[in-house]
Amino acid sequence: MRVDVVTLFPEVIECALDFSIMARARSAGAVKFGIRNPRDWTTDRHRVVDDTPYGGGAGMVLKPEPLVACVEDTIAADDAAVVLMTPQGATLSQAHVRRLARLEQMIVLCGHYEGVDERAREAVVTDEISVGDYVLTGGELPALILVDAVVRLLPGVLGNEASTQEESFEDDLLEHPHYTRPPEFRGMKVPEALLEGDHARVRRWRREMSLRRTLRRRPDLLARAELDQEDRELLLRIIAENNEPEAG
Repeated sequence: MRVDVVTLFPEVIECALDFSIMARARSAGAVKFGIRNPRDWTTDRHRVVDDTPYGGGAGMVLKPEPLVACVEDTIAADDAAVVLMTPQGATLSQAHVRRLARLEQMIVLCGHYEGVDERAREAVVTDEISVGDYVLTGGELPALILVDAVVRLLPGVLGNEASTQEESFEDDLLEHPHYTRPPEFRGMKVPEALLEGDHARVRRWRREMSLRRTLRRRPDLLARAELDQEDRELLLRIIAENNEPEAG
């Protein structure tokens, strides 16, 4: 996959892509990163990328010419998605991440100042995504969140491919609790179901804990979760129990 980030502050992006999973993904050849600065597509000697808004008001607006030229020169695949990170976009979900991870190319636009000229949105943007109902100084941090979420789903990036299938939100449920050695810490013991080597029992325990945790912390997710008959019966029992401990 090719991932390009369009930003006025390339240093922010470059630094983050040099570590951990992102660096490993690039070294493994699973992804090619590109960082584009719209200033390189300006035509004036001052490399101006913003101007005051028509109609007045505070702040500056990113001009359409350099931004659109930058994006159009960066598109290298027929299925390329051009994603604008903006508070006005759809809230980022694992469904968005899965869809984008199947593409050959994703171009991420980092907004700044008061935003981008509307004509740039209409000309090149295919998706608008938000990381939450709050406003940041620019789109660099949201862009890195999206890139990280997408790249880690690419084949060969994670050491254990099953990891991505059992994570929170993969099936619209929160992930079950995790434990490692020692078997007891400050009087808190690892659940017995995880210690016996019974894989079927482990699977059932994890599913139950996932349902319990989702019901307690994010009940809204249950409305769209794909539950089978066993899940529904288990959920009804959990609801009836009321204050059942989260793990045990």
